[in-house]
Amino acid sequence: MIAFLLAQTIAITGGTVYPVSGPKLTNATVLIRDGKIVAVGTGVATPSDATRIDAQGKWVTPGLIDGAGQVGLVEIGAVAGTREGAVRGDTIAAAFNVAEGINPASVLIPVTRIEGITTVLATPTGNLVSGQAVLIDLDGTTIEQMLVKSPAGVVLDDSETGKDYAGGSRAALAERVRRVFRDALEFERRRADFNRAQIRPLSASAADLEALLPVLHGQEPLIAYANRRSDIATALRLAREFKLKLVLAGAQEAWQIAGEIARAGVPALVEPLDDIPSYDALGVRYENAALLAKAGVKVALMETDSHNSRNLRQEAGNAVAYGMAWEQALRAVTLSPAEIFGVADRYGSLEPGKVANVVVWSGDPFEFTTGVEHVLIHGKEIPLKSRQTELLERYRKLPPAY
Repeated sequence: MIAFLLAQTIAITGGTVYPVSGPKLTNATVLIRDGKIVAVGTGVATPSDATRIDAQGKWVTPGLIDGAGQVGLVEIGAVAGTREGAVRGDTIAAAFNVAEGINPASVLIPVTRIEGITTVLATPTGNLVSGQAVLIDLDGTTIEQMLVKSPAGVVLDDSETGKDYAGGSRAALAERVRRVFRDALEFERRRADFNRAQIRPLSASAADLEALLPVLHGQEPLIAYANRRSDIATALRLAREFKLKLVLAGAQEAWQIAGEIARAGVPALVEPLDDIPSYDALGVRYENAALLAKAGVKVALMETDSHNSRNLRQEAGNAVAYGMAWEQALRAVTLSPAEIFGVADRYGSLEPGKVANVVVWSGDPFEFTTGVEHVLIHGKEIPLKSRQTELLERYRKLPPAY
């Protein structure tokens, strides 16, 4: 990733600071220099040349991280020309990396980041193996400036829709995935034979089989979208068989086997605002996140509707309303997703040395009436403007003709 060229010192002073990695700090300072956090505490001296942000009476947290969605990959869902998150005609699309499809000028980016979300997972969709997700910051004029990690994982559709890519049966889906995984390992063992066409036909292209090898060697996570209890069990079974680093996504009935998921050490990305049953998840319930956390599962929250990624903090508030501890919910939208995607050394908490993605709130970020006062990404303060705020200002006072 290309570093942001900053030469600025910023001091956020007097606020109630929630580092996430430690207890809250009252009347504390977060000191930022050249895009990195250099100090957090109650006795931090403020340099004379620092730009001050007065956070007296405010709350200060790390920028929120959304573990799903297609921000930067879609503008208008109904217009094919604005969709970049899926590749057609390739059921196994493991080599498809969405990074170069991201539009840094997307109008959804300002809409999302002024709600305190500074980092998102941009995910591919469609197909049985949809492709490679990437983690991006929501600022930058180039893809290189935005990329945090690429790839951040390979996406598998192990849900009701996934079976359509495997002949219409969940059993066929599992068999197809196993065959592709075995073929990838066979490809690795007999690469020279493959190049000489002295190997049986394999079930995916060389590029896709190659892209699966980091997953099969535990170097990258497999992000498996699975909601039904039996589908979650299938994902866990595959992870045991192939020794995968599994991440469950959706996981709407995961509460039913929370203990098994916890024993497997598998994290889950969930949406606590969803309580509408479907044939894919008749057992969906608001308490899912809380029950998983209580069982010892590492939980991160996500908002899959890219046009409403800003609702991530309401997901967290709902999780708290249905039994999750407030501190757990804050971790679930900051440090936990950073840990799941392997960037916790740089993201997810307010600690010296970490990237200065910081939000100043008027109060509890999970309260509906709380507003965002300041957003900093890589230590750069982001204007709290979007197309929606501009439209609000334009039509705040209508001419008499209206």
